[in-house]
Amino acid sequence: MPDTNERLETVTVAAEDNGARLDRVLAAQVAGLSRTRLKALILDGAVAIGGRTIRDPGQRVNAGDQVTVTVPAPEDAVPQGEAIPLDVVYEDADLIVIDKPRGLVVHPAAGHASGTLVNALIAHCGASLSSIGGVKRPGIVHRLDKDTTGLLVVAKNDRAHRGLAAQFAEHGREGGALLREYLAFVWGALPRPRGTVEAPIDRHPHARDKMAVRPGGREAVTHWRVLETYPGTDGKPAVSLLACQLETGRTHQIRVHLAHIGHPLLGDDVYGAGFKTKATHLPAAAREALEKLGRQALHAHLLGFEHPVTAEGMSFRSELPPDLVRLRESLTGEAKKRPSPAGKRKAK
Repeated sequence: MPDTNERLETVTVAAEDNGARLDRVLAAQVAGLSRTRLKALILDGAVAIGGRTIRDPGQRVNAGDQVTVTVPAPEDAVPQGEAIPLDVVYEDADLIVIDKPRGLVVHPAAGHASGTLVNALIAHCGASLSSIGGVKRPGIVHRLDKDTTGLLVVAKNDRAHRGLAAQFAEHGREGGALLREYLAFVWGALPRPRGTVEAPIDRHPHARDKMAVRPGGREAVTHWRVLETYPGTDGKPAVSLLACQLETGRTHQIRVHLAHIGHPLLGDDVYGAGFKTKATHLPAAAREALEKLGRQALHAHLLGFEHPVTAEGMSFRSELPPDLVRLRESLTGEAKKRPSPAGKRKAK
């Protein structure tokens, strides 16, 4: 049901704006909204031309076009606590470790004002969360994508936040304790048992919701090793299961790096869209499991760090969630197996 506080703005493109960018025209015609805000609304699907949704801020308009902008109701500046179930792996007075499910956004942002991990943490932890990240990211020192599952640590006070943030900034270099390992199902067979992708990452030049390997971007390093390979219907390797360790923590890093070397994640419609036809080479059970997956096949499997207050070494392990277990089981028919990554979640 639409929000009754939404408002609809309608703009008719003038003759002098024929061929101009959509975001520029709207910025000049819609009062009270910046061009940046209008770009965000376009990307969120809130703008239409002649009833057709437009998601490209750079779309060229024609004189006489009828453009509508659905402006959502103002949102509360401070997130509210919500009774969202959390899978708590570990908790003490300083931090909490969560096993995040698929579909859960970490913090409020455009299009996700509620129903986030932050909303759940506010309800669970009360006022004890660290304030360093600001009101919309209390205690958040690292993130997982909405549809990436697995382990995530949150600071419950400022001292813990500073200590954890320093470890994530160093990312295990110079003998640091931080360890982040992911399990990733990717297309194809890797050329060797292990390797490293070292390629800078920045915003995609044409799609603001994507990242890309770009010269001059921020340093990004991902180490990978092959755990298992799975054959297709022709007997050739079709899918591999990798363990990926991060040496840096860039947005979408594993997804971007694996696509960059020609082995994107299964189910990744953003970075692996060109590989969808490869599903025809999978056994029927694997094709069905992949269709039902509906997300990128990526799971934050291991998380290790030094407790920011006690200096104790902490280590956590999360088994594959049910949807990835089904995918793996559907692929294992005649797989060339290496040690299994799945197992009970452990904490030390």
